[in-house]
Amino acid sequence: MTVAKGMGRASLSPESDTMTDTYKTLYLTERGQFHQERALTAAPPELDIVMLRQPSPQELAPHLPGTVYLISERTGVIDADMLAAMPNLKLILRLGSMTHDIDLDAARRAGVIVCYQPMVGVIRVAEHVFMQMLALAKRLHDAEATAIAASTQWGESRRTDEDTFAYNWSNRQGIDQLYQRTVGILGFGEIGVELARRLAGWGCDVLYNKRRPLPDELEMALGMRYAERDELIATSDYLVNLLPYSSHTDMSLDAVVFAAMKPGAFVVSVGSGSVIDEAALAEAIRTGKLAGAALDTYEWEPIQADNPLIELARAGDNVILTPHTAAGSYTAQIEDRERAEDYVKIVQHMHGKPVDNRLV
Repeated sequence: MTVAKGMGRASLSPESDTMTDTYKTLYLTERGQFHQERALTAAPPELDIVMLRQPSPQELAPHLPGTVYLISERTGVIDADMLAAMPNLKLILRLGSMTHDIDLDAARRAGVIVCYQPMVGVIRVAEHVFMQMLALAKRLHDAEATAIAASTQWGESRRTDEDTFAYNWSNRQGIDQLYQRTVGILGFGEIGVELARRLAGWGCDVLYNKRRPLPDELEMALGMRYAERDELIATSDYLVNLLPYSSHTDMSLDAVVFAAMKPGAFVVSVGSGSVIDEAALAEAIRTGKLAGAALDTYEWEPIQADNPLIELARAGDNVILTPHTAAGSYTAQIEDRERAEDYVKIVQHMHGKPVDNRLV
């Protein structure tokens, strides 16, 4: 898929590096149409953008000559041959923080700046997943309801001091920990990276699965290891769904998957809602096969009243449901500002200012 912004005017004079009125910009993305259009809307008018979604080398090749700015989202190898096809290139901007697949030495030899832009919304989602896992471990939904009820059934209440207290006065069961548990991440992109960073120091065994394993040195830096899908599903105490929607992932987390999981494991999901068979997940919790689930996305949104997970949550099961808010609470102004931040490094360069988060 190709989306263009601008009139395709030349960015450089053919006789020199003198900039004209627009800068040819190539934007490589994995986003769907909706998010592509939003990103283009936020672009500075000086950028003449061609946006390509997961292009093959053959599809990419004719767009490389004349490119002044290259924006690369998530992953995609940028090597010496690709740089050689862009003699006018001034700057590579990686949206996110994974830069392992950019040949920094080749960029340095070519005099090309390489920088990255942390994605605030992605970091918020990773924080939300971390919260979901802790909330499930601590049975937060049930614990909060018990405290708020302030029932007299638990006996006489006494003022607390050093020696007077009523630990676990309601005899809650199943309260656990995140420490030393196995966290399996299905679908590993920028959210997975930020989640792995937040799990560092918690003593977890972090597994991940994606189409192409990451380099060993990156796995080591993030404190995790690649696992085949079946192994990850069978060994994880927390199965984290970060999968995007596609014909291959549609309803792919189903009764067969839940049956293969460890007894007492949890499902956490901020990936596409239609990846999960919610009826099968509810049944796995209802029968005690799984200990609970926390979801922020659903097959039908807004969530429908007959969603079987709602019944479990209302009945006091360890089910935590949030209304697709993992990326934060947005106003139109905040959305506009954060989308514009994707281009901040390029704007800095256009105006001759130092570029932040520079690697080369």
